[in-house]
Amino acid sequence: MDTLHETAIVIDGLIISKWDRTVFEDMRRGGLTAANCTVSVWEDFPATVRNIAAMKALIRANGDLVTLARGTADIEQAKRDGKTAIILGFQNAHAFEDQLGYIEAFHDMGVRVVQLCYNTQNLIGTGCYERDGGLSGYGHEVIAEMNRVGIMVDLSHVGAKTSEEAILASKKPVTYSHCLPAGLKEHPRNKSDEQLRFIAERGGFIGVTMFPPFLRRGIDSTVDDYVEAIGYVINLVGEDCVGIGTDHTQGHGKEFFEWLTHDKGVNRRLTSFGTVQNPEGIRTIGELPNLTAAMERAGWKAERIGKVIGRNWLRVFGEVWAPAKTGAAA
Repeated sequence: MDTLHETAIVIDGLIISKWDRTVFEDMRRGGLTAANCTVSVWEDFPATVRNIAAMKALIRANGDLVTLARGTADIEQAKRDGKTAIILGFQNAHAFEDQLGYIEAFHDMGVRVVQLCYNTQNLIGTGCYERDGGLSGYGHEVIAEMNRVGIMVDLSHVGAKTSEEAILASKKPVTYSHCLPAGLKEHPRNKSDEQLRFIAERGGFIGVTMFPPFLRRGIDSTVDDYVEAIGYVINLVGEDCVGIGTDHTQGHGKEFFEWLTHDKGVNRRLTSFGTVQNPEGIRTIGELPNLTAAMERAGWKAERIGKVIGRNWLRVFGEVWAPAKTGAAA
């Protein structure tokens, strides 16, 4: 008999691993149906286009394992085919530069999730590591255009004021694709109970991460601590708007984290993560079945588990990626 994990649609709201065949093999080992895969953080428009081209070439070269997701039907087909659907995502809208037209261009390339800011200020708003001036006028235009073409607004690394204004500005559900509750550990990247309720009450979505610096027990955490964090969020907002966003950084080393934790990738050091070691039991993508098992061990019903490990993400992606009902391009 197949296990719950084997039969479920399993979707990870954020992975930023070093993309190669070994990662794709681990995705299949972990029974991963789809994942939001980062292809831009600090890169500008040309560099991001190159990253997308490289990822698409990698997907073609590994077509026995992965496929590109442009819509939820592609995710469902990937499940039937025993593959992982790759959702192209950005962790910074820096690549939009000051050109609204780039948003539709990136959508045409297959991009489906974009975080507005990565830790610091850009033309749209402010990240979580500096004083937050809120959503700019251009930022309002960006969100409207993302809504129109069908790109999901991500706010995980975004400051509290910019996030609040973005949630109110968006006509479609927005997400914290990979965050943890400040109620379990205070950290600039974690979200308060009030922030979590605010996004959920306005139709938004919360992907809970397991990145160790933000977990209650840090690098001593286990997969059960990850389930505790997911459960904390569910107790606040309900089980229908919560999923997983592991933030796996598989294959990356010190040089990557040096680049990641500096403003614009080269300037101020914003934070230091120290040792990055994922929770015991889910240190690799291939160990994802252990997460489902831990949820079962915690006494969660199959219906809740199925929602949280994938079905909730599938539903909200469908809502966001559908063409806008008004203002569609000719």
